[in-house]
Formats: sequence, structure tokens, C-alpha cells
Amino acid sequence: MGVESPQSDADLLQAVREGNAAAYGELYERHVAAARALARQLVRGAEVEDVVAESFTKILDLVGRGGGPDSGFRTYLLTVVRRTVYDRSRVESRQVTTGEIELYDPGVPFVDPALVGLEKSLIARAYLSLPERWRAVLWHTEVERTKPADVAPLLGLSANGVAALAYRAREGLRQAYLQMHLGAPPQHDCRPVLGKMGAYVRGGLARRDSKAVDEHVSGCEECHGVLLELTDVNRGLRVMVGPLIAGPLFGGYAAALSKTGLAGAGGALRLFGRLRRVPKQQQVAVAGGTVVVTAAVLASLLLVADEKPIVRPSVITPVAQPPASVAPVPVPVPVPSERPVQVPPGKKAKPGKARLRATIDALGSLVRAQPGIVGIRLRNYGESPSEELAAEVELPDGVTLIPPARRGHGAALLAPVGTVDGWACRPVSGGARCARQALEAGQGTAVFLRVLVADEAPEGAGPAVSIAAGSLRLRARAEDGVRTAGAPARFATDGKVTVRAIGNTLLSCPAERAGCAETRRRQGAQRDNDLWPMTPVDEDERPDTTSSSGAELSLPKGSEVVWAGLYWSAADDEPGPIKLRPPGRHKYVTVQPGEVTMRELPLGPVYQAFADVSALAGDVRRNGTWWAADIPMKEGVSRHAGWSLVLIVTDPAEPYSQAVVLDTATVVGGESRRVRVPLGGLSPAASPARVELVTWEGDADLKGDKVSLGSGALASSGGDRDPANVFDGSSNGVAEMTFGTDVDTVGAELGVDPGLTIVTDKDVILFGVAALSVRARS
Repeated sequence: MGVESPQSDADLLQAVREGNAAAYGELYERHVAAARALARQLVRGAEVEDVVAESFTKILDLVGRGGGPDSGFRTYLLTVVRRTVYDRSRVESRQVTTGEIELYDPGVPFVDPALVGLEKSLIARAYLSLPERWRAVLWHTEVERTKPADVAPLLGLSANGVAALAYRAREGLRQAYLQMHLGAPPQHDCRPVLGKMGAYVRGGLARRDSKAVDEHVSGCEECHGVLLELTDVNRGLRVMVGPLIAGPLFGGYAAALSKTGLAGAGGALRLFGRLRRVPKQQQVAVAGGTVVVTAAVLASLLLVADEKPIVRPSVITPVAQPPASVAPVPVPVPVPSERPVQVPPGKKAKPGKARLRATIDALGSLVRAQPGIVGIRLRNYGESPSEELAAEVELPDGVTLIPPARRGHGAALLAPVGTVDGWACRPVSGGARCARQALEAGQGTAVFLRVLVADEAPEGAGPAVSIAAGSLRLRARAEDGVRTAGAPARFATDGKVTVRAIGNTLLSCPAERAGCAETRRRQGAQRDNDLWPMTPVDEDERPDTTSSSGAELSLPKGSEVVWAGLYWSAADDEPGPIKLRPPGRHKYVTVQPGEVTMRELPLGPVYQAFADVSALAGDVRRNGTWWAADIPMKEGVSRHAGWSLVLIVTDPAEPYSQAVVLDTATVVGGESRRVRVPLGGLSPAASPARVELVTWEGDADLKGDKVSLGSGALASSGGDRDPANVFDGSSNGVAEMTFGTDVDTVGAELGVDPGLTIVTDKDVILFGVAALSVRARS
């Protein structure tokens, strides 16, 4: 006797269109747990069931009129849940009429205002181009990570059938992704490799073809990035498609769903009971044409046990906040809205509740035996101010706060970076306790704490934060904890901010030598310090310096300096101070290094020194020529010496952004020809980023230096502008050749897994600093 296979979601949807009300009851039972799991991330208490009931009723109305999903019911439902919450908040605040809401088509992915741009990423576009059945199986098996046996009833297949369909869907996704890349014509030598990439990942290429792909990918950063995403499409689906469908709270949704299982028990009897709480205008618009069908659904479920809803606090998500700096810049974050409806005279619109979202991350990386920064960001997405904020920060084992400074009466205050924008933080056992006044509706805030990572700190879970504001409770944990390698953050801030960097060399070819003048103009075939006996340049025409060079700084109109760091490097084993002269000053200021890192290059020891010059840069005329002079250095063939001024500044014309400075004197080349610097704590993928890079000992005539943010090789805005030779002896603020010193600006979008990759095929360089400003979604 055979066992009857359960009807698939597609079969049940077709049955509903034909008037079978019980079929919609089955859909409800299959997917109500997922709807609740997402709703509990967005709203609280009894409102969860209101949102779930309203969402199911909207879809029932659409299906009854011939619309709605064909087979992918889960993703359609999650989109409707998110849009329902968004629309309810706008109706409550009188920002939109119910008539406008009903014009919305839930079949179109609803892009949360905090994730604008995500739908344009290649992996998201490739996913949305697939047939609905393929999208459904990928969502269930790869994004929600549900077992094939549990997905089988939803698709009307056996467990093996689900696995086979998922395999075909993944292959279809890879091919669609490759077509997206081929749609924007790649370099000529990349096209044949991209055409073979899908078969390469499956292991279906002949050995000769596989070797050709290997050789090309090892030297092509763009194709290497494509290969990484094709090899791990599951990660791309969770990082990009998960938030696209389930919103910025996807992580909380996935965690909640894994605890509840695929099916929800009971609850269908409340489908119309909850609707009574929906505004009457929406009841009419939603329920029209569905009363008979829904009544039949309820009749078919009379024997289903009721379930009391579980009330859970909202889960937290990355947000945008105002700057946290020595001089905080209070920048409100606008909440997307439409023109509000006119409120009749004598009536006041009832304000909505405060809705808080937060995140905690290590900026850059938490690296063993090095200091770092942990950032906590919080934003009020609601319609009313929050109550006073209290945050309990939990640090991983082996990570401690920088020892506090004592001020007056023995009070322990944390080291600077975080105690701004109204925050006050104190160390406690295992972390810190921070407090702040209420957060206004539509605004954000951030606090950044300096930490120290022990030599033997274990790798594992990241820092966590618990936030209380009256009755609201939130908790977040960083995805990444301690690493063995990476670039820790030197400084971080949020707001209308951007990054800038200038610099110059202090060694050049001898002016009296034939061909030197031509080389300094970036011409000829001798643009390499390996071809010249490098000698000091002294351009300031002053008797009190023996080596000096200047660079022109031009900042945005109306800007202010938030942070400034001075870096200098040379081939020498005895580092020391540098002289610095800002625009308009007649005398040099001697700057002592606050930190020195020694490294070994093929020709011997080199150093990179750092000093915080924020106070100096904030008190002088900033635009104009900055001069640096007289650092310890060795002359001769293949030697380098140079300096760079790196800044984070406000810019009234910039959108709300995140900015961070990472410094890591890392040797790239030889055995370590490829170095990747994780960019933790920044906006999700597809966010536009500006990056200032400071690198030492690059050679213009040795090609093969490449930079990527995860979306292909990038070209510098200066120098030769060659994406295959970024470190070519060019520096912002200088038109001439800057031997051994590179201060470059690149711009791109962050990749799926944000990180900065530096590759050099022939050269050996010292990668020093990366300063990034990333447009925060708001």
C-alpha cells in the first residue's frame, strides 16, 4: 500500500485559487512559525500575532484574486511580514494612507531602508533571476539551512529529490552569477577563464584547462574574487540574499527559526481575531473578497490547539550612528518617509514606540598581542524617544580594556575614543558598563572602546553587549572574535565623515645625474629606486633641515579635523623623531614617535613610526602645503624614506558614513605575496567605500601590485592609474615621482565578505596604513 505524498506549496496555492480553503490552512500551519520568528524581531508582545495574521490575510486576498506567489511561499511571506510592519508604523505616524499601502506589490523584494543597494549586488541579482522553484529550494536549504527531509513536503519531493533540485539550483546560480560578470565586459584575457569557471568549480575541466585557470586566477585579483564567490555560493546567499529577503534582522530570524522548527503548532483560530486590532481601513482593504474563503479555513481548523505567543525582545542589527571622536559631531540619521497625511484640526497623531537596534563589532580585527577597538552602535528606528540607555559590554577571554586613567577623586574613566556623544563608560569585571541619556527618534549613537588583546587570547566568540532602555531589552554579539593576524583599528568614528591622506618621499635620484629630472616627472624607464643611489631631497630652502618635502592638502569646504595621524618610514634600524610644519607656520615642530614597528625587507631592517597629531592638525590652517623633514634614514641604492599625514574629517556634503583607520606594518611579497586584511565592523556588502592606502618601497617599473575590496582589482586615482601596478611611487598632494612612498586613493564597493586584499607578484613592499570611509545605510 503506497503512502500518499503531501501536496507541495505550489499545489496548495493552486488549490486555494480554485476555492479550496483547507489548502490555505495547510500553508498557514507550514509557515506560521517562520512568520512569527521574523515578526518577533520587528515588534513586541501581542503585536506579533497581529502582524502575522494581517500578513497571511493579505496573501490570501492576493491569491484569491489570481496574484501572489506560485511556489516560493516562504520568501513571499517574509517579504509581506516586513512590509506589513513598515506600513503599520507609517499608518500609526500618519505618514501614509492605507490606500497608498495597498498599491504595494509584495512580489517585489522589499528593500529595508537600512539595506538600500543590497539588491544591486551580483549574487542578489543572480538569485532573483532564477526560476521561483529554484529560489525556493535555495532559500530553504542554503539560507535557512533546513534539512532536505524537512523541505521535501514544501516542494512535493522526496529528500533525495530536494538534494538534486538544490544541486541544479546552485549550478544555475553560479551560471547566472557568471553571466552577470560577463555582462560587464571583462578584460580580454579574463573572458575565456570566466567561461570555464563553472565547470572548474564542479571539477569538470580537463587537467590542462584546470591548470590554465589556476595560473590565471593566481595573478588576477578580479577572477580570484569570482572564484571565491562561486566556490562558496552558500555564504553569499546567507550574507546577501538572507538580509535581502528577511531584512537586516536576518541573523535573529535564522536563530529563532532554528529553535522553533519548520512548522508552527496551532494559532490559526486567531487569524481573524487578531485582525480586529488592525485599523478598520486596513481591514476593509485586506479582507475584501476573502471572507468566505477564510471562514472555511477557520472551520477546517477548529480542532487545532491554541498556542500562547512567546514574547521576546527585539534582536539587534547593524545601524548608523553619529561620530564618536574627541570632538563629537552630532549628526541626525534621517528615517525614510513619505509626505505625511494632513491631521484634522484638534487631533494629534499618536506617536509610535521607540524601536532600538544595535550592533557590536571589533573594528578591523582583534589581533593577539595588540591593542584594538570595539565599537557599539545603536539607533532608534521608532517614532518616540527611548528611555535612558544602559549598556553592559562583555569582552572575550584574553581581551581587556586599556588601563583607565585616574581623574579627580580616584574615578576610573576609560581611555579616549568611546566616552563621547553623551556616553560615560566605566570598567567592570569582564568588560564595561556604559550609560547615556535618551536617544531621540530617528537618531543614532556610537561608543568605541579601546581594548588590549593578550598574547595567548583564545580564538572564538566575539564581544557582546546587552542594552536596556526602560522596558526595552536588546542583545547583540559580534560574529568575529580574536584573530591570530589582521589589522587592528587605530581610530574609528561615525557621522558625516570622510578620510584623506597626503605624503611624500624624502629620498630621490641625484638631481645632477642624467635622466633624473625626467624620472622625477614620472617619465622614462628608470622609475625604480633599485636603479639609483638614493639621496636626500631638501625642498623647503631652509638652513635648519637636511632633508624635507611637502604635500598639498585640500579638505572639503566646512570640514573639521576629527583625527590626524602622522606616519613615517625608512630603511634604518634606529627610528627616531620627525619634524612637521603645517601650512602658515614658520617653524617646524618636532614630533616623537608614539609607536614604532620594525620589519625586515630583502635589503635589511625598516621601520614604520606613528604619532597622533590630532591636536596640532585641529589648531592650524589645514589646507595648503604640509612639510616634513629630517627622519632617521639610510641613503643608497634601493633605500626608501617617506612620510604620510592621514586624517578623518567631517564633510557636510557627505552622507552618513563610518570611518576607521587600520595600521599594520605588514610585508607583502616573496613567500607572502597575498595578504588579506579583514574589515570588521563596517557596513554590509555593496556599500560604497573610499580607501586611503599608505605603502612603502613600491616600485613603478615592477608590475603586479594589485588591490581589491572583494569586487575586482582597483586603480589608484593618481600616478599611472594602472590596476595591475597600484604601488608606483605616487602620492596624494604631489605631482612628481615619490620613490618608495605611495599614498593612494581607491574607491569601490565592499565585497560579500568585506576585506582588503593586497597582492604583489614581483615586488616586496611594506603595507602600512588603510583609512576607510564607508557610506552607512540609513
